[in-house]
Amino acid sequence: MSDYLNISDFLTPVSLQEISHEERYKDGQIGNIITFYGENFPDLDEAQIVLVGCGEQRGSGLTHGLSNAPDIIRRHFYSLYFWHSDIRIADVGNIKAGSLYTDSYAALRTVVEELIRDGKTVIILGGSHDLTLSQYNAYAENRKAIEASCVDALIDLNLDSPFRHENFLMEMLTGEPNFIRHYNHIGFQSYFVHPRMLETMDKLHFDCYRVGSVKENIDEMEPVIRNSNLFSFDISAIAHAYAPANTISPNGLNGEESCMLMRYAGMSPNVNSIGIYGYDVQLDKDDLTAKQISQMIWYVLDGRSRGRREAQLDEKDSFNEYHTAFAEVETTFLQSKKTGRWWMQLPNKSFIACSYKDYLLASSNEIPERWLRAQERG
Repeated sequence: MSDYLNISDFLTPVSLQEISHEERYKDGQIGNIITFYGENFPDLDEAQIVLVGCGEQRGSGLTHGLSNAPDIIRRHFYSLYFWHSDIRIADVGNIKAGSLYTDSYAALRTVVEELIRDGKTVIILGGSHDLTLSQYNAYAENRKAIEASCVDALIDLNLDSPFRHENFLMEMLTGEPNFIRHYNHIGFQSYFVHPRMLETMDKLHFDCYRVGSVKENIDEMEPVIRNSNLFSFDISAIAHAYAPANTISPNGLNGEESCMLMRYAGMSPNVNSIGIYGYDVQLDKDDLTAKQISQMIWYVLDGRSRGRREAQLDEKDSFNEYHTAFAEVETTFLQSKKTGRWWMQLPNKSFIACSYKDYLLASSNEIPERWLRAQERG
């Protein structure tokens, strides 16, 4: 068994006041299968996916420290049926509240860093959205440059706000030293975002996708997320009707679209930390937001199960290979025979995730924007 005693100091066991005793779950439900931190810290050797709760929300201006949001989400997640016998999942409980919210940041960073270093995929049940900073710092501690994707109705760069959850992206994207190789913002709602902010993001070669274009072509988000390491989801991106605890906007993603984005994160061979943030229990109705989040987590498992079937790119027999040229540039596209996903080759001979649409553009002698943006970033 790996030595996780150093991170157990930062964690409290799963609360059985919110979670029914495991024997009460029916045969086949996740609560009967998951290994969780109860009386003893669990053996994580076999686990591929590890849940960790962090109800810290002082960064959003709420002074009452910790929320019990992670335990409410767990209660509903544990009651779902387990379909993916090839996946092992564990739950290490909740981050202990620090005397300052920055102490909670540090504890979460330490736990996530340890788990991803050991090859686990971590799902963080938040807490306010500024906890994404701890998620990022888990990579920065190892001085590892990453690609990050964030789903949010707003772009949290509001320097006029005193609240951390509204401006944390500034530190994450521009702090020195910086380890963000590329950043994608998915699902922003234009009327909440100053046009100059988008111009700034574009100058930094970061990609922003308006909620309307995401909903119209959600399959185009799969390669965006597939290239990422860090994935962060603020429930403000989900329309109020599907997540009543979101009081920011009546518009946004619907429940199925939110689950689809989480499945893409699960399918990615690169995504190894997923945070779900912004759930305020006090604003929920009939636990519908908690149920929505629990089903989104289920789709991470579904995606991971599907992604495990994917072949390595050097296994030539598992891919259809297409050679094409556009703007006097010769390139190669690969399509997986197992999952149907696409990759395209850059001039440096490396492959990046892409879509069928990119292949069609290249075949029509047009430069795919995804190829162009990758070249701009060097």
